[in-house]
Amino acid sequence: MLVLSRRKDESIMIGDDVEITIVDIRGDKVRLGITAPKTIPVHRREVYEAIQREKREKKTNG
Repeated sequence: MLVLSRRKDESIMIGDDVEITIVDIRGDKVRLGITAPKTIPVHRREVYEAIQREKREKKTNG
């Protein structure tokens, strides 16, 4: 895992097309802004895991 330090309004780039910007920091919470092409899905991890579970269930039942 790569660990980077950033301050508010600073960004990191993932490849040429994905930019993650620190929008706000309040206590132990960080708000991120993510700019990515529409072809790249962006989800919180818990949402991503739910989508993956649903896909597996559909394969099993369908």
